Amino acid sequence: MLATVLVAGVSALLLWLGWLLVGGVAESSVPAFPAGGTVRVGGVEVEATQVGRAVGEAARAEVLRAGLIAFPLVVLAAAVVSWVLVGRVLAPLHAVTATARRLSAESLDERIALRDARGEVAELAEVFDAMLDRLQAAFDGQRRFVANASHELRTPLAVLRTEVDVTLADPDADVAELRRMAEVVRDATRRADELVGALLLLARTQAVDHVDARPVDLAELAASAVAAVSGEAAARGLRFAVSTAPAHTAGDPVLLARVTGNLLENAVRHNVSGGWVEVATAPADGGAQLRVASGGPVIPPDRVTELFEPFRRGPRERTGDTPGSGLGLSIVRAVVLAHGGTVRGDAVPGGGLAVTVRLPAPLHVPVPLSRP
Repeated sequence: MLATVLVAGVSALLLWLGWLLVGGVAESSVPAFPAGGTVRVGGVEVEATQVGRAVGEAARAEVLRAGLIAFPLVVLAAAVVSWVLVGRVLAPLHAVTATARRLSAESLDERIALRDARGEVAELAEVFDAMLDRLQAAFDGQRRFVANASHELRTPLAVLRTEVDVTLADPDADVAELRRMAEVVRDATRRADELVGALLLLARTQAVDHVDARPVDLAELAASAVAAVSGEAAARGLRFAVSTAPAHTAGDPVLLARVTGNLLENAVRHNVSGGWVEVATAPADGGAQLRVASGGPVIPPDRVTELFEPFRRGPRERTGDTPGSGLGLSIVRAVVLAHGGTVRGDAVPGGGLAVTVRLPAPLHVPVPLSRP
């Protein structure tokens, strides 16, 4: 409609200009005739002195007559052409909107996949498909996370229910049996509490927009984490090699302390009897680096990346029998990414895992959150 109105307005303007100019040109181009005579113009006798004016009026009438025939034809042609062209241009946009209307959490696999479109419309369709890819990955990850969390929480709850039901069903249960049940219930509740705490920490880390940026020395955090696990490590006969040079960065001290704590706890609990643990901090590219390596079961190199996903665990050969939540490395990755850093895991030849964390210099913060 807009294109048709514009064409109609331009055509009317051109018709008026043609009517005005043709009359003037025709009137001025007629030669002067002697006064007192007459000249026939269009079958009408006209005084010789009025010939130019009569010719101009006749030209204007002819232009107006032809224009009134051509004007509606031009407007009609403009309406048809603009309808067809605009329809073809908007067809990809209709495809985008139709796909958007059909989308839901259960049908995120649909894509526009325009083949013939070019220019901005094709770019819009590509961006829309890329956005759908990210949304589908996020929804799939959320479903897996919820399913895994439900499964992990169901295990200690099932243990609790089973132990209580079995004990209550035994009419001859004595104090020793009740104490055994109480110990099992205590361990199951502790595991559930640790899992819920890890889930809350992971959710809090992924939800913040900016970290609380304060000066932090990774060497101090690593020394505190080593001291916290030294008793458990000594009980399992682990050998420690600690090299903590000052490594300054900026961020949330509580979250970064959780990074070092998780890495050291994993290094101790997933180790082998009489194994080893190496902890090192150092400046790196103006920022700070923390590396924690440890012995342990053999991990295939292609499975190292999976260990940073929620509820993914490595081989179950461990020096202790306390089950983990499977969220330790996921929390490490979330916290490091929230601080604008990077984390990398490498399988150690002969068995074990080495995790390297790099954080930016203090001037780089506060840093917007980058979601894993």
